[in-house]
Amino acid sequence: MAPGLVLAATPGGVPTAMPLPGSSFVPFQAPTGSAQRLDQATDTEMGPVQTFDPSARAQVIAMELPRQWSGTYQAFGGSAPVPVQLTFAAVTPVGAMVTLQGEMTIAGQKTPVQGNLNAQSDQLDLIPLAAKLGGGLNAGGRFQGLQGIALSGWNADRLTDMGGRLALEPMGSRRPLVAPRGAGKAVPVRGLW
Repeated sequence: MAPGLVLAATPGGVPTAMPLPGSSFVPFQAPTGSAQRLDQATDTEMGPVQTFDPSARAQVIAMELPRQWSGTYQAFGGSAPVPVQLTFAAVTPVGAMVTLQGEMTIAGQKTPVQGNLNAQSDQLDLIPLAAKLGGGLNAGGRFQGLQGIALSGWNADRLTDMGGRLALEPMGSRRPLVAPRGAGKAVPVRGLW
């Protein structure tokens, strides 16, 4: 079809080409009213500009993240907490993420772990890689958290496992995670998120 032609239907149903009139050009008219150009809007009208750089924060996390953590894992359903130690052998920034590789000991059973930490949201995914895990955990699950390494939950590989809570602190921190055995008062369980 030639440029500038419009198809029109005839009474017999056969389309025919009709040329457009030469004077059909309509000049642009600027909108009236409260329209404003985006590049002329102020911060109060558009909201503040986000200056957070997740890639730069990922590099800071990779440098400053403690490499050794200790704490407890407690399965939901009333079981006793078991000791956990986590050691990172490699902490590498990759864009807005930090990749984690290391080893975790759960109730005396060692497992290699790998995971990701989102530098913008502090979301953690940590996967134990061994076929046998301690503390009543089954292979195939993962720890997920929204508060970085400190607090996460066990997301089991099967629906019959209720999961649990992993609470960690950097090694050498002053605050104990659980009361010593024989202490008169039990430590309350904090909410997962």
